[in-house]
Amino acid sequence: MVRLLSLSASSLLLLAICSSPTQVRGDVQVLSWDEAYVKAKALVGKMTLQQKVNIATGVGWANGPCVGNTYAITNPEFPQLCLQDAPVGVRGASDITAGVAGINVAASFDKTAMRNRGVYLGKEFRGKGAHVQLGPGMNMIRNPRSGRGWEGFGEDPYLAGIAAGETIQGVQSQGVIATAKHYIANDQETNRGWGTSDVDQRTLHEVYLWPFARSVEAGVGSIMCGYNMVNATFACENDYTINKVLKQELGFRGFVQSDWSATHSTVNSVNGGLDMTMPGDITFGSKDSYFGANLTKAVGAGTVKAARVNDVALRITAAWYKMRQDTNFPKTSINFFNRALAGKVDVQADHNVQVRQLGAASTVLLRNSENILPIKSSIKTIAIIGSDAGADPNGVNSCGDRGCSRGTLAQGWGSGTCDFPYLITPLDAIKKRAGKNVKLVSTLDDWNLNTAASTAKNADIAFVFSNADSGEEYLNVDGNAGDRKNMTLWHNGDNLIKAVADANKNTVVIIHSVGAVLMPWINHPNIKAIVWPGLPGQESGNSLADILFGDVNPSGRLPYTIGKKEADYSATISTEWHVPYTDKLLIGYRWFDAKKIAPNFEFGFGLSYTTFKYTNLKINSVDKGQSDVKASISVTNSGTVDGAEVVQAYIGFPASAGEPPKMLRGFEKVFLKKTGSTTVQFEFTKRELSIWDTKKDAWVTPSGQFTLYVGASSRDIRGTATFNL
Repeated sequence: MVRLLSLSASSLLLLAICSSPTQVRGDVQVLSWDEAYVKAKALVGKMTLQQKVNIATGVGWANGPCVGNTYAITNPEFPQLCLQDAPVGVRGASDITAGVAGINVAASFDKTAMRNRGVYLGKEFRGKGAHVQLGPGMNMIRNPRSGRGWEGFGEDPYLAGIAAGETIQGVQSQGVIATAKHYIANDQETNRGWGTSDVDQRTLHEVYLWPFARSVEAGVGSIMCGYNMVNATFACENDYTINKVLKQELGFRGFVQSDWSATHSTVNSVNGGLDMTMPGDITFGSKDSYFGANLTKAVGAGTVKAARVNDVALRITAAWYKMRQDTNFPKTSINFFNRALAGKVDVQADHNVQVRQLGAASTVLLRNSENILPIKSSIKTIAIIGSDAGADPNGVNSCGDRGCSRGTLAQGWGSGTCDFPYLITPLDAIKKRAGKNVKLVSTLDDWNLNTAASTAKNADIAFVFSNADSGEEYLNVDGNAGDRKNMTLWHNGDNLIKAVADANKNTVVIIHSVGAVLMPWINHPNIKAIVWPGLPGQESGNSLADILFGDVNPSGRLPYTIGKKEADYSATISTEWHVPYTDKLLIGYRWFDAKKIAPNFEFGFGLSYTTFKYTNLKINSVDKGQSDVKASISVTNSGTVDGAEVVQAYIGFPASAGEPPKMLRGFEKVFLKKTGSTTVQFEFTKRELSIWDTKKDAWVTPSGQFTLYVGASSRDIRGTATFNL
């Protein structure tokens, strides 16, 4: 239990400012799909077959200004579309913002902040003239070593669905087409180009489809199919997942684009539901395409119907019209392959303020023994230890696509990254915030344990930094080809932490990581606090200093489970062709709950500098006919400082349903002044209360007794109630 703390008046003022997300509003009134299709039909009706094919075909790798580019057509006019990475910011461009990673967005558990981040991303992509943002990513963290898990929103489908939907609505409010990716079950980098994710239909619907379904509900304009196979058929020519599930069941009306070189055929791909091939050539620089002339020939041969190509063109043009890109869309100023030729367009505005706020709001306080944090005014000497506290000695963007591990970690690596305009290090930010009256000693050497211990020994408090990185398989960093080789900390981190803790009784461990790590030092008596900033982006140091000095009260929550050992998780990274999803519905904390495995830190966990009391949980109404349940609970800030609580609602289904013990089905982040109270309302609809019935091929609400669990994490349940449907 965290004791109560007192902060200065100035700290409380900044807390109030930084706790409430800056409001950013959209300025493009997007069309409905029906309105967009009216315009699309009029335009496509004037196109020849070749023109329809051209707007669906990429021009080839490095043959246009963006990472992906379609062919423009004239008479009728339709522009070359610019498709550009990344979910975290505009890749391969200058004068942009490098914000928090997707995993930090999830850790904020803040719907308003999720939406606002999407808005500023939309502003930046639009400002650079990118028609399509290649994000957000929403693949699930099935195994903690998954290389690109940090790009997405964690291990829980419901949380991922909310984060995806809010992000997409924010991006598209600026007239930019968002891309939900990578469809579907693309959950590891190892053998991603030929491995098959073998998933049963119920698991597919209830877990891996969930965030994509919420994306479709949010009006997403494009969905990217992945490199992997699904049940032995490539994801980009999979009739079941694309045509039946995505387009028929979900009613997706935008276009499906391939991941880069993930198209494997002409006839099977187009008939299987693929609408656009990227970057266009079969392999980079091959000067041929599965679309283009080959698609035109397939129509002539009757193996692809002309009506299907018409549908392809309608989907692409409708998404363009929906975002109002036919009116006053900026000229493309990106030149991904020759940045010296790119136009000078600065899109940063004041987005750094949001990055700093969200970086702090997504920082998770895992331990705070003896209330060692926030840093007290009595502290006179601070020790900073570990390379993760400092800068890359070779420069902030010295490795393309962040494909190295030097200095503090604020992004993973791969195509999901962008360049930093700058990167505030923890060392610089803590030094600045501490002021001249506090002595700061430091070493960035991870390997000289004697120096680390001597630096820490006489300090009033010692901060020891470490990290763990991962990314995309085309880059190999220290023997990690995308997926992590193991769950240990990098750069001698475990030994470094032990050395510092042995030397200083007030040790604080700070970990920047793409996902869960092992913690062999967790029971060391001198480790008084553990802080988990994740991947905070360019304002990394400032966001952390805001938390450490109490200028912002921590309110981040874990979007994944930190287990005690890798064997405790439901799945590992497979090196086989077939990757069987034998854990079925039991992903993440669901597995830990079902198997009664104690983690180090559970999903949804995070501490605050204040405390919160939950009372008066009520089931307010039950509509059996509509499968609609309303509930409420009162929450009071029972501590002495202002703060934010993430109120989490989990549902336990009737035993006959065969569901996990409980599943997240609602959350609200509430900001409360000290002694303040509020009533949090939850509504659970058929969406939250149904399971996928494989015999009926439909969502059904099971009959019986449901249990509502409301609390501060998946295991810190503060109230329960039951209802019957």
